Amino acid sequence: MSVRFWQAVLAASVALAPVAAAAQSAPAGPSAAVISMREQWLNPAINSFTFRDTDKVFESRAVPRSGPVTPLASGAPLAMPQHQSATGAMGYDAWADRTFTNALMVMKDGKVVFEDYRNKSDATTHFISFSMAKTITALLVGIALNEGKIRSLDDKAGDYVPELKAGGYGDATIRQILQMRSGVDYEERYDFGANPSLAATIHMKAIVRNQIRFADPAVTIGKKTAPGSTFNYATLDTAVLGWILERATGEKLETYTASRLWGPLGAEAGGFWLADGPPGTGRALNGMGYNAVLRDFARLGQMMLDGGKSGSRQVIPAGWVKEMTTMIPFPASYGRKAEFEGYGYQTWQVDKEPGAYSAVGLAGQFIYVHPATRTVIVKLSYNPPIEPEWLTGEVIDYFHAIARTPARP
Repeated sequence: MSVRFWQAVLAASVALAPVAAAAQSAPAGPSAAVISMREQWLNPAINSFTFRDTDKVFESRAVPRSGPVTPLASGAPLAMPQHQSATGAMGYDAWADRTFTNALMVMKDGKVVFEDYRNKSDATTHFISFSMAKTITALLVGIALNEGKIRSLDDKAGDYVPELKAGGYGDATIRQILQMRSGVDYEERYDFGANPSLAATIHMKAIVRNQIRFADPAVTIGKKTAPGSTFNYATLDTAVLGWILERATGEKLETYTASRLWGPLGAEAGGFWLADGPPGTGRALNGMGYNAVLRDFARLGQMMLDGGKSGSRQVIPAGWVKEMTTMIPFPASYGRKAEFEGYGYQTWQVDKEPGAYSAVGLAGQFIYVHPATRTVIVKLSYNPPIEPEWLTGEVIDYFHAIARTPARP
């Protein structure tokens, strides 16, 4: 989900008051007060707190942990580098405040060398991942492929979800959807008001009011370009992948996540998916809705760095992480953040560092993996809806400085 979306949400909150009142009269839907809370999710005055414990405001599906916890060994503390910004040199604390940091962890060569919680968060706080959930979805696709539940990435979406055959997803393969190259006529643009865009309509009806499932419009959406030809970032693509996973595996996404990923990962705390409706009706919002503690996001990054292994256990099939992080470079003509260079399977190339990749979520969520220095950095943030132009560049520059700062022996 884009910054434009949250700008539109905040601008439209007053105009949507009649909608909230109408929802209050519908017994099956959320109350007007709940809708109002959901509309304020990204309010920059409070979002350092609203990005936590989101299951208290939205529908959710628990992903319990199970089995032994994979230990996170402690390394010698990392001396965090200085950062040089346009306003001068600063240490970590000033940089963290400047870049809206809620929590940050650094792992080097499999050991925790830095861990910081801010703004009254702690090691038990569950943070929203936003679109880092897309990378988690790609990990689950790799598991289902290895199990034979998905036969081939070149199968069409409609082979698993027949309802999709008549619409724009009918000719799109799973591989093309993973690459955000489905070709469907969808724009990640959130225009509310009298004539809302499709993305705005899906958001309000699925996430805020729980009247439809997020993926439902995929059944009737049209086609814009030939599948595979053009990159078009679309949360709807990832929602379709979640639908395919549930049909292919015969399991709810939260159940499959728990048994195939979260348990084998050795997570220390349960996680949860946000959902687009109550149990029995809604589905997990796998395009933007996973929540976990900082240390478990770090375990995910370390597992990817280690080729899908968590400790001695092969959680993700050997070779899948390499495949999903093999990037298709962006042509100069693509509109994007200047720092972002390419896209793999639901995973970003955010810089020119050889082999580096990142899960990226709205408002400054990162799991950044730098294989050359065996560094994993998790940054959980509360960026404002209108981000300063310098923000992402300074964050990535500081990631580079952290990666190049050697751990003490």
